[in-house]
Amino acid sequence: MSTESLPAQTLPPGVAPADPGSVLLPGHDVPLGRYTTVRRLLPQRQRRMVGAWCFVDHFGPDDVAERPGMEVPPHPHTGLQTVTWLLDGEILHRDSLGNVQPIRPGQLNVMTSGHGIAHSERSPVEHPPVMHGVQLWVALPDPARAGAADFAHHAELPRWRDGDLDVTLLVGEAGGERSPAVVHTPLVGAQLEVRGPVPVALPLRRDFEYGLLAMSGSAEVDEVPLAPGALLYLGAGRDALTLRAAPGSRLLLLGGVPFDEPLVMWWNFVGRSHEEIAAAREDWMAGRRFGVVADDPAPPLPAPALPTTRLKARDRRGGTIG
Repeated sequence: MSTESLPAQTLPPGVAPADPGSVLLPGHDVPLGRYTTVRRLLPQRQRRMVGAWCFVDHFGPDDVAERPGMEVPPHPHTGLQTVTWLLDGEILHRDSLGNVQPIRPGQLNVMTSGHGIAHSERSPVEHPPVMHGVQLWVALPDPARAGAADFAHHAELPRWRDGDLDVTLLVGEAGGERSPAVVHTPLVGAQLEVRGPVPVALPLRRDFEYGLLAMSGSAEVDEVPLAPGALLYLGAGRDALTLRAAPGSRLLLLGGVPFDEPLVMWWNFVGRSHEEIAAAREDWMAGRRFGVVADDPAPPLPAPALPTTRLKARDRRGGTIG
């Protein structure tokens, strides 16, 4: 999914500049193409990552019955994986490896950019009336970020019921299950669908930091209210959390070992230095490295101009390095 440049974000109201154990991140709206607006929850100045999860866009639920839906033309990525999950709607993925793959609710797309890939994302002409989902980025560590590009579609994922909670495992391991999605750092991503009003104690790994996104419905996590479309950063060092939500609520749990490699994130690129980002931009504009998206007649999305100041690497908390 294409992004705008990623400027520093202002702190949400009431958030202190320190790094507390938990932070509520309400996000902000960002136009995506002509027809879609997403709610960007990561990165923000106060919290840029949850494990290796470095980017979270939540879109919808939107009525697209009389609209084209998602229309994102060919654009590049490097240094990351895209993880796409739908609650409603349909998106057709095309990429420069030649993959043409629709994704529907309950299915997972994972695209690994490695050193470079291009893709487009569009709603088919005949599409469902509602669009709702998330797209996530995972920062690739050395040496995976310099490796070959790849794409995988997973029509079947591990699912189980735990009391009043239905769990779908997108990536990583949980509940004795393992997702088929390939990742390159210790991660977990799971949809939690609440079936009853009884509070749920959710086991966690102490070495992971976690975030919880309310995709639909509202929740209360350790007595902190979580409104629809908000992300609660939970920190690390927890064995469990207590969750209460209205029946039918769908939440997204993200977690992972803290990612300690400093990153430069700009437009659709994740790198380690200004020079890497500038080289990726130059290659894209010159038609090098990223290939051509199969069967998409739209012209490639041009990269914005680089800022006049040097891009600086940031750690996972947002501090500049160098």
